[in-house]
Amino acid sequence: MTIGELAGRFGLATHVLRHWETMGLLAPGRVAGGQRRYGQADLERVAIILIGKEAGLGLRQLSALLSTSNPMDRPDLLREHVAELERRIAQAQTAKELIEHALSCPHSFDECPHANERIASRIPPP
Repeated sequence: MTIGELAGRFGLATHVLRHWETMGLLAPGRVAGGQRRYGQADLERVAIILIGKEAGLGLRQLSALLSTSNPMDRPDLLREHVAELERRIAQAQTAKELIEHALSCPHSFDECPHANERIASRIPPP
């Protein structure tokens, strides 16, 4: 299939597939005149890339994972990503708790002991 057909199957812009090719994520075949041609393996590869992106992996991480015959050959990269996800989850949980407190606090903002503590803790010492 052509680049337009492949992009259309996934609802992607063709420039996205070209970018993925420059990143080494895709390696389409070529026909006379240099036009790209994609097959079943490319369909599966795009699906894998999209799944990886949904998992929060960046294109460089995906390139490293997909450069091996088995992405599980890079447990170091996967562990690093899990640690980053855990950090982001903790950060989001803290933000959620802060907002929930603000919504349930009986005090006005300037009288809230919790808000005052948070503000004081963010002011750097002289």
